[in-house]
Amino acid sequence: MKFWKKLKQEQLKERIQKALIENVNFSKDASLGYPASKLDGKVFYDDAPFLKDAPTLQTYVANPNNIGCHTFGTSENAFSGTQEIEREVLNVLATDVFKLDEFDGYIAPGGTEANIQAIWVFRNYFMHNFDAKLSEIVILASEDTHYSIPKASNLLQIEWIKVPVHFNERNIDKAALEQIVVDTKVKGKKYFIAVSNMGTTMFGSVDNPDDYTSLFEKHNLAYKLHIDGAYGGFVYPFSNKDSVINFSNPKISSITIDAHKMLQAPYGTGVFICRKGLIENVLTKEAEYVEGMDLTLCGSRSGANAVAVWMILFTYGPHGWHEKVSVLQMRTQFLCDELDKLNISYFREPNMNIVTIHAENIPHDIAEKYDLVPQQHNDDNKWYKIVLMDHVEIEHLTIFIDELKTTLYI
Repeated sequence: MKFWKKLKQEQLKERIQKALIENVNFSKDASLGYPASKLDGKVFYDDAPFLKDAPTLQTYVANPNNIGCHTFGTSENAFSGTQEIEREVLNVLATDVFKLDEFDGYIAPGGTEANIQAIWVFRNYFMHNFDAKLSEIVILASEDTHYSIPKASNLLQIEWIKVPVHFNERNIDKAALEQIVVDTKVKGKKYFIAVSNMGTTMFGSVDNPDDYTSLFEKHNLAYKLHIDGAYGGFVYPFSNKDSVINFSNPKISSITIDAHKMLQAPYGTGVFICRKGLIENVLTKEAEYVEGMDLTLCGSRSGANAVAVWMILFTYGPHGWHEKVSVLQMRTQFLCDELDKLNISYFREPNMNIVTIHAENIPHDIAEKYDLVPQQHNDDNKWYKIVLMDHVEIEHLTIFIDELKTTLYI
């Protein structure tokens, strides 16, 4: 690992204190031009003694704005300290986890925005470099893809075509995909944006990116490939040591990861990473008062969220994180073994911590009692999922299985 290491508690505190000193201090500095301030002291008690031992909370009170993209050009000088923290987070994720030294990216308010950012970048890339029309650009993604992709389609006014998957295996139907590619090409589509999943929301299924790129190249099509690892990005690269779903594959242009899922960071900590030479396609030239201008969909965003992700990464270090993922894999396997004993059908991607069970095997009252998530909130639901997060322990699973056994016996 080039950037990622485990730090002691005092080192964590000292690093964040240094970052806050490098930021503007709204309590002491004569900062007249910013439409921002620290959190309201009448409501948020900024002199609370516990804050000295809580670097992330200190940062939330200081309320830094990490507006801009801090891997690209200059940024607002007033918040240079927390911007550097964000760059350190991106170094860990882009370089140490996803194998890319030269990149751009930022911590977004969530995976939905990060996915939309990717589609926005690629849409504009085709428009700027190929004079592409909106009607000539198309998004391809599987039917299990997160709803942020149809959102992107609607917002950016480019068509999304849903690619079928096999019902039990949840992998892409390659024959159907090729037919879609052929048909859309005949209809005048020339520029393809593929979204390949690293851990779908409902199934944890992992697409093979080559299913897309091999067909695009076979049919001589211009394309860009985005990996949606919003859920799986903090699991799959650690549980599958042979994974090549990273930037070592030159056909992958961007990746989305969410820190507020597996990493247990506060909500608002999605991550967007792309290769150099792409993000400038969404430069907002009109943002002239922003130093360095802006290349993000959201604009203003909390520097405290970058600190929260940094704290988690450097508290665990790479080995600590591998250990945590290994424990969750063990619990997932325990659940699968118990379901196998009961001859209950389910889907599980071997390197993920989601188990999705055929709904016919789960009585409705048990699903409600244990907060199992249905694929559809109606009578046509065919699946319920269990996500093996940090709070789901073996004893919880044992109680669930015992109750399920009783129901099946009756």
